[in-house]
Amino acid sequence: MKAPAPRYAENGDTIDLAQLALGAMIVEAQDKVGEVTITVDRLQLYDAMIALRDTPGLEYQQLMEIAGVDYPSRPERFDVCYHLLSLTRNHRLRVRVVTDEEKPVPSIVSIWPVAGWLEREVYDMYGVLFDGNPDLRRILTDYGFRGHPFRKDFPLSGFVEMRYSEEAKRVVYEPVKLAQDFRTFDFMSPWEGAQYVLPGDEKAAVAPQAQAKGAPSPVTADDAAKVPASPAKDVQPQATEKKVTESRADTGAGRADSGNLAKDKPVDPDVPSPDGGEGKQ
Repeated sequence: MKAPAPRYAENGDTIDLAQLALGAMIVEAQDKVGEVTITVDRLQLYDAMIALRDTPGLEYQQLMEIAGVDYPSRPERFDVCYHLLSLTRNHRLRVRVVTDEEKPVPSIVSIWPVAGWLEREVYDMYGVLFDGNPDLRRILTDYGFRGHPFRKDFPLSGFVEMRYSEEAKRVVYEPVKLAQDFRTFDFMSPWEGAQYVLPGDEKAAVAPQAQAKGAPSPVTADDAAKVPASPAKDVQPQATEKKVTESRADTGAGRADSGNLAKDKPVDPDVPSPDGGEGKQ
């Protein structure tokens, strides 16, 4: 096997075949970085998908993904991108439509049922409406969630925060509150000589004392000389057995019979003690 995965078919005349099949439904077609993207008219999306699925030479049988993109500066700020796969041709195609917050996109659930959840995800994250989806409701965010998180103008902190309330014995929602300590950042490191006083440093405002060169020590040389030296005591060891080996006599190394001969080993390896004589030959 020369490649870890099969190669995709060349784009070739994919755009030409799509233009013949879709005609005026295509607004723009481009082939960039090895990917074919076709922009179709939003109102004719359903008919375009039928043609892309059933036209010989195109035959995009599977809908793999629906993704949204937000461009707030455009009048129609949202791109809805459909990623199709042709199993017979081993080729992928991106179909794109543009819309805004109010204009709905035709649903393609009746063509590919998997589009039901994919359209709900785009609706939840971007607020794009899909006309004909039988169950258009949020799928990722919580009940009562405000806004659409993937919009560029959605605040990073959100609008509400939730926590478990011991008083109410349930999860409660509250407006987002950021403490002032978490709003002000000076990016000054105390290890590099920060130009501010940390809380508590005012308690240590004591005049520094001059000290001689060398390592700081709480005991001066004069104080150390005044301490009498304690007499040395002859302490005898209390251990009855040696805990270290000093010669081969302590370990038995080099002996002709060090206890590891065949006659010393038990016949049954599960015998717990070979010294008891049980299991020896």
